[in-house]
Amino acid sequence: MANKSRSKSIESLNKKIASCKKCLRLSEYIRDVAKNKVRRFKEEKYYGRPLSGFGDVNAKLLIVGLAPAAHGGNRTGRMFTGDSSGDWVAKVMHKHGFASIPTSQTADDGLILHDAYITAAVRCAPPQNKPTREEIDTCFGYMVQEKEILKNVTTVLCLGKIAYDAACKLYKVKPEKFGHNKLFSYDGFKILTSYHPSKQNTQTGRLTWSQWSAVFAKAKKITK
Repeated sequence: MANKSRSKSIESLNKKIASCKKCLRLSEYIRDVAKNKVRRFKEEKYYGRPLSGFGDVNAKLLIVGLAPAAHGGNRTGRMFTGDSSGDWVAKVMHKHGFASIPTSQTADDGLILHDAYITAAVRCAPPQNKPTREEIDTCFGYMVQEKEILKNVTTVLCLGKIAYDAACKLYKVKPEKFGHNKLFSYDGFKILTSYHPSKQNTQTGRLTWSQWSAVFAKAKKITK
């Protein structure tokens, strides 16, 4: 698929994702959060819709997260944007040459990804960051469509166990025991795993900056 055709296909898919209302609980929740804003963002207009992936359509690296954050991506309209997880993602991707700038604050901040595409197992922010199994399964079809378009992907970096399980299902491989900075090699592709850069992990020391950076250093090496 030529670059122009690939971009057009992703654009069409992303429009479909943005209008999705398949999961009533999530659909109501993201719109409720957008309406009843937290105090620190009360002057901002929330996006309040399902989020599509974004990045380089010719990427060799596919990064899979869990779901948008209620006051991060659900507010800004772009995954890993406007919250602490987004800060960690942008900073490390810039360090290792996958991003044009080291910050991710707004959807129009000029961030461009190089040889990387970011997506998620679930496209709507779930209450307590906990989607149900049914919601994960319902959203899975969008990952399948992305995989069909993103033909150059050779490595999938999974941020957290739910993302890892989704990637294994996507590539039809049996999940191994999940852990940080594990690399699983298969015929024609690799799956790399990491703890998610959530506050729960980064502020407790479960995921340190050096551990986080090491994962992306490995991703860079195997996607050269």
